[in-house]
Amino acid sequence: MDLWINIVGTAAAICMVLGYLPQAIYTIRTRDTEGIALPTFLLMGIGGLFFVIQGILTSNWPLAATNIITTTCSAIVFCIKIHNDIRKKKERNDRK
Repeated sequence: MDLWINIVGTAAAICMVLGYLPQAIYTIRTRDTEGIALPTFLLMGIGGLFFVIQGILTSNWPLAATNIITTTCSAIVFCIKIHNDIRKKKERNDRK
């Protein structure tokens, strides 16, 4: 049974990282955040942070490592989104 638990956990970790990385890489390269919902990446980042804490508290290092990666990706996308939103708001105010 432990083998199956590890297989499922590993598959989940791979899917999570592969799910986050393309968006983070795209956002870093293009700085395009137009279609990104700010609350979504904020909540995903917070959720990932809680999983990091859970992984550390339970000594589940694969859980912690996976969520360190995904939380970092969420934080990067979130910061770029905030930066872009502030810049766009300033540009709109400058036009007035």
